Amino acid sequence: MSVETLRGRNALGAGGLEAVIEHGRIRSLTSLADADESAPWIGPGLIDLQVNGHLEGDANAADPSPAHISAMALSLAVHGVTRFLPTVITASAEEMRARIRAIADAVRSSTDVSRTVAGIHVEGPSLSEQDGPRGVHPAAHIRPPSIAELQTWLDSAPGLLRVVTLSPHHPGSVEATRFLVAHGVRVAVGHTHASDTEIAAVVDAGATLSTHLGNGAHAVLPRHPNYLWTQLAEPRLAAGVIADGHHLPDATLATMIAAKRDHGVFLVSDAVATPAALRDSGHSTVGGGVHLAEDGALRHVSTGFLAGSVQTLDVGVATVARVTGSLATAMRLASAAPASVLADGPHWTAGARADVLLFDWAPGDARISPREVRIAGELIETTPAAHATAGGIA
Repeated sequence: MSVETLRGRNALGAGGLEAVIEHGRIRSLTSLADADESAPWIGPGLIDLQVNGHLEGDANAADPSPAHISAMALSLAVHGVTRFLPTVITASAEEMRARIRAIADAVRSSTDVSRTVAGIHVEGPSLSEQDGPRGVHPAAHIRPPSIAELQTWLDSAPGLLRVVTLSPHHPGSVEATRFLVAHGVRVAVGHTHASDTEIAAVVDAGATLSTHLGNGAHAVLPRHPNYLWTQLAEPRLAAGVIADGHHLPDATLATMIAAKRDHGVFLVSDAVATPAALRDSGHSTVGGGVHLAEDGALRHVSTGFLAGSVQTLDVGVATVARVTGSLATAMRLASAAPASVLADGPHWTAGARADVLLFDWAPGDARISPREVRIAGELIETTPAAHATAGGIA
């Protein structure tokens, strides 16, 4: 691969930036005093640690297939996402294993998938059984953690299990946390109604993350204490937050970012598959029946609970930039912050993999608009035609 030089306005700082790419790696990053205001912004590719599906690609398809994961990798890349964790949600033990195996098969069989899929996030099945915290996870399949079941996940996808979300109220949560951490898996607190003591116990056992903090919760909570305050205050928990304009009001999002500034906070999309039936009619049987509301939120038809998001991180970055007044902050929360969770090596520095995003954005825009997306230095198609194929309503 020849040496390539990319220039633009520095999305993570002031002035301009020149990135030199060679053999799929960043050879150098050089600050430039001035930047052409008509030039695109330049920064690292986006990293999403919670993606249930996107458009036709579905990590939770009834008929799991590596093709679903390949479809997700392609459509997400159009939106600037260069690495992600396909997220398997609560289902029967057999269904969850089949979905985990499909992801592992996709990684083994495709170079394009293996360089974008950073691992697997399993959200469930050991979540709260209560309405509200459970979200749209099926109540029939909520169950306490089982070391035997966790071992089947590790066996089904060697080296790929990266994050497991659980509710600490279940018996065996501490033992499960210790087991997962010992096998190199990050444990996240989420979809929970756990007490302060129960949350502290899994954190002491090694839990280090909060899954989409502020969501997967009761509609009404005690003023204090409650499990949101507990996680916000816990310095050992880095929090994922959904900034799609629906899951968290602006004031809540801003407060969480500020509260977690020194503890760790990162953006996730919680995107779900939006098959043609949903895009065409606004209704789908996904999650037992969801509909696309007039405000663009995906909600369960009977409870009104949010059922994941149809937005991707390009929207999240623009939302945080608007709420905080800082594009640099937003880009860090969608790139460097999740990269630190993955801890897979150098990021956005000389020697790091050349995942580079050139994009357009101005204050007030609803999303950033990629001009060029490079994964390991390779240019990904982001033409209007590609957006029509991979963009949909996301």
